[in-house]
Amino acid sequence: MAVPVAFFALFFAWPVASIVERGLRADGTWRFERFGETLSRPEILDVLWFTLWQALASTALTLLIALPGAYVFARFDFPGKGLLRAVVTVPFVMPTVMVGTAFLALVGRGGLLDELWGVRLDTTVWAILLAHVFFNYAVVVRTVGGLWAQLDPRQEEAARVLGASRFTAWRTVTLPALAPAVAAAALMVFLFTAGSFAVVQILGGPAYSTLETEIYRQTVDRFDLTTAAVLTLVQFVAVGVVLAVHARTVRRRETALKLVAPEQTARRVKGLGQWTLFGGVLVSIVLLLVLPLAVLVERSFATSDGYGLDYYRALQSVDPSGTFLVPMADTIGNSLRYALVATALALVIGGLAAAALTRRAGRLVRGFDALLMLPLGVSAVTVGFGFLITLDEPPFDLRASWILVPLAQALVGVPFVVRTMLPVLRAVDERLREAAAVLGASPLRAWREVDLPLVRRAVLIAAGFAFAVSLGEFGATVFIARPDNPTLPVAVARLLGRPGELNYGQAMALSTILMVVCAVSLLLLERLRAGRTASGEF
Repeated sequence: MAVPVAFFALFFAWPVASIVERGLRADGTWRFERFGETLSRPEILDVLWFTLWQALASTALTLLIALPGAYVFARFDFPGKGLLRAVVTVPFVMPTVMVGTAFLALVGRGGLLDELWGVRLDTTVWAILLAHVFFNYAVVVRTVGGLWAQLDPRQEEAARVLGASRFTAWRTVTLPALAPAVAAAALMVFLFTAGSFAVVQILGGPAYSTLETEIYRQTVDRFDLTTAAVLTLVQFVAVGVVLAVHARTVRRRETALKLVAPEQTARRVKGLGQWTLFGGVLVSIVLLLVLPLAVLVERSFATSDGYGLDYYRALQSVDPSGTFLVPMADTIGNSLRYALVATALALVIGGLAAAALTRRAGRLVRGFDALLMLPLGVSAVTVGFGFLITLDEPPFDLRASWILVPLAQALVGVPFVVRTMLPVLRAVDERLREAAAVLGASPLRAWREVDLPLVRRAVLIAAGFAFAVSLGEFGATVFIARPDNPTLPVAVARLLGRPGELNYGQAMALSTILMVVCAVSLLLLERLRAGRTASGEF
């Protein structure tokens, strides 16, 4: 636990605490009365209520639409499965700025639905909810589907033999086994949607505001650190309550599971029911995930003179205004380097944390588990701004160092590593470790021979998640990325904030490149994972 605790204390707790102190402390005195003053304002109460109910609605809708997809990827074997899995994951790595822009082009004024049927959904909560499903679909498919693919189907078949219906067997055998993964996925979706920023700002307009957008407005536009600090602490309390309920609920359900290789569970699609389910999942993926991406690609080629590569060619030149000190094309290399370093950090920190949570129990460890999830529920604006305030003096003067960006990205990647690996680690039968110890294996060898083969798949899935999150992280990176070393999401956001057709077209082109880079990376990961499982090193 020592390394993860030190990492979070230095790069999360310290920056956030500094922001809170500046907002609530004046002349050496804490001004706690500012809580009542801030939380009694009607506009703040409206923000809190909207944040809560839209996050709950987004989580429920995402689970409803994505759980069938998780089943299809876990239990069905079909051509192009790796490619489709990569396509499903691409939206998750897109900057939230581009998610909002893509849906605005789809459902806003002059968008595809407006042109075809005269239907507009912008400035409505439905556009926000659909964009959240688009963004979080992969969370459910990867987290739940990863465990579902390893559950031995013979347990459910045994219940069928004993007279249970298909639904009863699924409800009494499979669903309890999946409960930890479903709860973990729901938790991550809730935290992401509760902290939604760009999606709400672009699609909701001035009528809707979440805690994240309000903290940004109070920090950047008004420089009102008092209100920002109060709202940040409200986030802390809310996230802490959610994590406590989640930990208490899931711990009661976690049991040793019989895990097998995915190749033993996946079957060809057959029968009317399976084909209907498979077709329905494909249709939902096309409409909710592929169509918005297709809009972005189309606009990256659509110039005033027709379709062409003008916007892509423009990425090779240095920005004459001086906003970007390197060619836009160099941001691809920057993003990949940052994401790889952040992924390595997240795997080390998250792997150690997951191992500690598996082997130990008690209130201290439960509190440590909650700490690991806090970066998903606390404003990235607060974290990024806190980096600038705290990490600017020796011995931690990192403002001029490139490592600052991967550190911020790893903060968001660690929770995904922990939540992906923990259900599988806890499902390993302790008797296997005990048997290895009886046979003379050291603790290290027992872990290498027993745990590692079972969790290797989860490690690869966690690596994919961490890489994807790092590649698309925007909230904190926008504060700390330098003009001479921007990332793809930061470059896209800056281009969208500048007027002109060329800037907008370059933003579309960069977004398309980001999608391609992500898809290629995820396909390589799928091939690596398939190769290892096929060789028996599951």
